[in-house]
Amino acid sequence: MRETKTGFVRAEMVKALPPPTRTTGIIGWCRANLFSSWGNTVLTLISIYVLYLVIPPIIEFVFINAVWQGNNREACLASSGACWAYVGAFFDQFIYGRYPEAERWRVNLVFILGLVGLVPMLTPTLPFKRENILFMIFAFPMLAVVLLTGGGFELKGFLLPDSLVAPSAFKFWLDYALAYLMVLAIATGIAWSANARRSSVFVLVSGVFAILAVMILAVSVNLGLKPVETSVWGGLLVTLVIAITGIAASLPLGILLALGRRSHMPFVRACSIIFIEFWRGVPLITVLFMSSVMLPLFLPEGVSFDKLLRALIGVALFSAAYMAEVVRGGLQAISVGQYEGAKALGLPYWRMMGLVILPQSLKLVIPGIVNNFIGLFKDTTLVLIIGLFDLLGQVQASFNDPNWASPYQSMTGYIFTGIIFFFFCFAMSRYAMFMEHRLHTGHKN
Repeated sequence: MRETKTGFVRAEMVKALPPPTRTTGIIGWCRANLFSSWGNTVLTLISIYVLYLVIPPIIEFVFINAVWQGNNREACLASSGACWAYVGAFFDQFIYGRYPEAERWRVNLVFILGLVGLVPMLTPTLPFKRENILFMIFAFPMLAVVLLTGGGFELKGFLLPDSLVAPSAFKFWLDYALAYLMVLAIATGIAWSANARRSSVFVLVSGVFAILAVMILAVSVNLGLKPVETSVWGGLLVTLVIAITGIAASLPLGILLALGRRSHMPFVRACSIIFIEFWRGVPLITVLFMSSVMLPLFLPEGVSFDKLLRALIGVALFSAAYMAEVVRGGLQAISVGQYEGAKALGLPYWRMMGLVILPQSLKLVIPGIVNNFIGLFKDTTLVLIIGLFDLLGQVQASFNDPNWASPYQSMTGYIFTGIIFFFFCFAMSRYAMFMEHRLHTGHKN
C-alpha cells in the first residue's frame, strides 16, 4: 500500500481467507442439517437414541449370533440369531424354484445376457446406444423365451372355426393375417377421421405386425432344448420375469394411453379414458384372479394361455393405466408455447411429440415413473395367490420343510427376501436420482 494525501489506496488484492471451520466439513453439515435450531437438535438426539436401541440388536441377530453353517435344524436350535445355514440350503430354490437343475444354465445365461444388455443401455457415456436398445427390445426377449421355455411352440389358430381342415400352423398364420387386416382397417378409419396420414398408419401397423411375426417364428423354432413348463418356475426368476415384463410393457402403453386421453378424437379419447379408469378402479388381486380363473372360461374351446402369460398380461395392463396418469401429468406441465413452437416449425403430430414434448414431459415425471416401477416390483409378490411361486412365495413354501424348522427360520427367510427386494428397489431409486441430476436444466428448485 502507498500513502496519499487522501489516505491509503490498496495496490493489490488480499488473498481470500478460508471459510470458518464451523461452516465446512462434517461439523458444518451437522450444524446446518442436524443442529440448526432447538427443534432439530431435539429430534436429532431422539433419533440417535432410537438408532442406539434398534441397530445393535439387529446387528447381533443378523451377524454376531447367526448360524452360518449346518446341515439341518439342529445347527440353529441352540442359537439366538439368524439361521443363514437354512438360506444356504434353499438358496437354489429361492433363485430358480423347481426349475430342473440340469437346465439352470439357461436361466444363468438369460441373467447374464440381460445384465450385459442393461448396463450399457443405462450408462449414458457408453457408445452404440441404438444397437443396444434394439437388442434389449427385440433380440433379448426372443432369446429369453427360447432359453427359459425351450422354444418350439406349437402355433394354433385363434380366429377361424375349428371346422376348417388345415394344418395348425397354416390356420395360425391365416388368423394372423386376418387380425392384421382388422387392426389396419380400424387404424386407417381413425386416421381418416382425424385427417392424419394414412400412409404413416399403414407403415406403423405393418411394421409392428412384421416384428411380431419374426418374434413368433423365432420362438416356434425347435432348437433341441428340453421344454420346461412355467409351472416349475419359481423364486427370483419369476419375480424378475414379471417385474421386467411389466416395466417394459407399461411405459410405452402408458405413453400411448396418456396421449390418447389428451387426443382431440372423441373415439380415441373415450377408449383411453374407459381403459384407464377401469384398470385403476379394480385391485391387482382381482386382476390376477380374473386372469387365472375367469379368463379361461371366456376363451373358445381348445384355446388356452399359460398361467404365467395371463399374469404377465394382467400386470402389464394394470401398471400401464397408472403409468398413463403419471405421463399425462408431465404432458400437462408443458406450456402451450412448446406445442405452438413445434407446430410453427411444421412438425407433424408424432414428430412433435417425439422430438419436443415427450422428452421434456418424461424428464419432469421421472420420480413418478420410477415410483410406479418400484411399486410394480413389490406387487409381484401377489402372484402367489394364483399359484405362482415368486421369491416370497418360494421362501414361504420352504417353511414347510421339517428338517429346517427352528424358532428363527421364518424371520431369517423374510430378512433374506427383504434384503433382495431392497437391493433392487434402492438401485432403481438411485438410478432415477442420477438421471434427474443429469437431465436437470433449471426446473429444479
